[in-house]
Amino acid sequence: MPRDRDRPWWRDPEASGPREARGGIKAHSRRGSFGQSWWARRWLDVLERLELGGRLTRGRSYARRGQVLDIAIEEGRVAASVQGSRKEPYAVTVQIAPLSALAWRGVAESLGEEARFVAKLLASEMPEDVEAAFQRAGVSLFPVRRAELVTECSCPDWANPCKHIAAVYYLLGEEFDRDPFLIFQLRGRSREALVTLLRSSRSERARPRLPAAPATAVAPLPADPAAFWSGAEIPPAPEVRVPDTTAALLRRLGPFSFWRGKTPMTAELDPLYDRATARALDVFVGARR
Repeated sequence: MPRDRDRPWWRDPEASGPREARGGIKAHSRRGSFGQSWWARRWLDVLERLELGGRLTRGRSYARRGQVLDIAIEEGRVAASVQGSRKEPYAVTVQIAPLSALAWRGVAESLGEEARFVAKLLASEMPEDVEAAFQRAGVSLFPVRRAELVTECSCPDWANPCKHIAAVYYLLGEEFDRDPFLIFQLRGRSREALVTLLRSSRSERARPRLPAAPATAVAPLPADPAAFWSGAEIPPAPEVRVPDTTAALLRRLGPFSFWRGKTPMTAELDPLYDRATARALDVFVGARR
């Protein structure tokens, strides 16, 4: 981060306040804490532990005012632009080391030990104890030390992280609320790559071992045309129950990038899916005619 050595240390370079930003990304949170999901709050815990004082407060204000103009999340890197007091927006980058391919294979094997992990991830949900699966593989999903995060800002503030970086941190928490797979992308695996890795790991586990060929040939089953046309008994009606996950298909498709509602799109549609499920169940079992 550049340093303005001619500026007195007590003078805030943006004491007059930032310029008005048009078209910026405004945080959904208008007061209180950021992040609705446990994984978003877990990410923000890293920032809170840095004890940035006033810069943390101003970072929240920047995030809520829409001073962050854009955010791009790549593997191991976040790039953003933040409108400050100067005409040109400041460039902010946040870097975190991606996990190696070998580490990700270990994570996939660890996740595959429990079917519920894979089921929730394929439904775009973050299992609450997913960090334990990473720990069994000898790695961490979230950064545990300040040194694991490399941050830069083109502003003249001497502090790192500054309020512009803090604003990006807070909005990242809300982005993780919207799409938990972005956390994995920061660690080096996109949604598609992670799903492929999980399916590959499951296929390896489920692949049966073929028995040795018998010493003698097995006689073929007798063919009886009459048995084919006589049919068989009608099987019993399948068990009908409410799905474990609401709108599982919608969650598997992933978040919609165009959605800018006050709450996530799945949260808006969940009540509709619940009512439709209840109505379908009543019709199927004959409770309503």
